[in-house]
Amino acid sequence: MAKKVLIVYAHQSSASFNSAAKDAAKEVLAAQGCTVEVSDLYAMKFKATATAEDITGDVKNAAHFRYAEETKLAWEEGKLCADITEEQRKLTEADLIIFQFPMYWFTVPAIMKGWMDRVLTLGYAYSEERRYSQGILKDKKAMLSFTTGSHESMFSADGVNGDMNVTLWPLQNGILHYCGFQVLAPQIFWAPSRLPSEARGTLLEGWRTRLQGVLAEKPLSFTPLDCFDGEKGFQLKPEFQEKNASKEYGLTVGIHLGKALPPNSQMKAGV
Repeated sequence: MAKKVLIVYAHQSSASFNSAAKDAAKEVLAAQGCTVEVSDLYAMKFKATATAEDITGDVKNAAHFRYAEETKLAWEEGKLCADITEEQRKLTEADLIIFQFPMYWFTVPAIMKGWMDRVLTLGYAYSEERRYSQGILKDKKAMLSFTTGSHESMFSADGVNGDMNVTLWPLQNGILHYCGFQVLAPQIFWAPSRLPSEARGTLLEGWRTRLQGVLAEKPLSFTPLDCFDGEKGFQLKPEFQEKNASKEYGLTVGIHLGKALPPNSQMKAGV
């Protein structure tokens, strides 16, 4: 069966490297028979702020508005505003979601963060019972594809920006994996604005090559939810702590158990 792909794209210029990366993904995946939709957030003038205006009609508690609870009710009652409903439709239909963006301040641009805040609503994308490895969106794959302003050496364990694996943890674990996505290794284009045209072309060719098999890629590894004791504050169960006691590295970037971080665990699958 043909796969469906959603590209959530955030760049202001059609002449940008990010635009070229988005176009390459659309072209290569479509050539494989995929149906590809693009949410061009700047062109859509997508609203980045999570407010009561995201709900049609009255809210339950206007005196103390709580976005997560109110949008959950609105989702259940079909009262979310049209732009959120449309993006949730695209996401529901997609097998793979690619987030294409320039890294701003070590994270996604505000307009893309707004997409995540507003589209991944409580009840639709996650719940207290269904998150992480048991998440609602666990049958879907997602990946980050982005450009940096800094060279790769600056995002290393001894570089001035710090380890890119640490930078990626809040996005890949705290948003994507939290909702259940199978998170594919990120596609990082290191400082393309500092490269000559020929080198930028080489980066895009590497991306095109990866896209040929991206749908079959194995995801990054995360510690399964059932390794944690829900009755004891979701702490790692003793048997899993003991199993890892003699190992050199912690389990993940975040769940490191006071050990050295596992190298490249947020950048490569199978490590």
